[in-house]
Amino acid sequence: MNQALFITVRTGSTRLPNKAVLKIDNLFTIEYLIERVKLITSTPLIVLCTTTLPEDDILCDIAVENGIKFFRGSVEDKLQRWLEAAQHFNVSEFVNADGDDIFYDAPLADLCFKQLNNHDVDFVDGSGLYNDVYGIKSSALKKVYKIKDTSETEFIKPYFVDSGIFNVERLKNVPEIYHKTNMRMTLDYPEDLLFFESVINSLKQDKQYLDFSKIVKFLIENEDIVDINSHLDKKWKENQIKSTKLILKENM
Repeated sequence: MNQALFITVRTGSTRLPNKAVLKIDNLFTIEYLIERVKLITSTPLIVLCTTTLPEDDILCDIAVENGIKFFRGSVEDKLQRWLEAAQHFNVSEFVNADGDDIFYDAPLADLCFKQLNNHDVDFVDGSGLYNDVYGIKSSALKKVYKIKDTSETEFIKPYFVDSGIFNVERLKNVPEIYHKTNMRMTLDYPEDLLFFESVINSLKQDKQYLDFSKIVKFLIENEDIVDINSHLDKKWKENQIKSTKLILKENM
């Protein structure tokens, strides 16, 4: 069975312009994610999925420089981009990594792949953790793409979970360390960038920022850094709920 991990990213962003190609300690933010994803043990195929817009050329260059594949597809329709990438690379199932999640931890993806392999499941739902992670069968994605009636696919979970036509499972056996508390680890606002800069600059010796347990331990011991952006989670969740309700309304 051909598996892949798809890194979903583009330079277009409104709250924090060009956030994927901002630099922290001489590395692009997306490179921190790529380094962490490379620690995955389940699959050798890692694909950066971006758009056909000229401004995303830099992301393709970064992918090549970091020794991973890239695919260019739809600007707005993330599901179409994934489907075409799966077809291009002959991928039967994949796990996602959002470009905003630069502290993404590879063992979560390994758990997701294990569940896809061992269960008759179309969609593994790993939402609500520090990094949302989803496992998706390409056959299920193809069905979703045929029945959806919008190209706005920023939030993909409702298409699989709420449609009622797929075998969906929650991600199982997730270690406690991945369950969210008050720490926010998503790059979406200027305060988030300051948060990541503070953590990385504190832990960059011996690349300790690659060890998720050390990141969590450091943040527990440094609440002032947690406070930099933790208040933004409420705003982010409100935006997500609003967008999800709109998706469901449009597809009823």
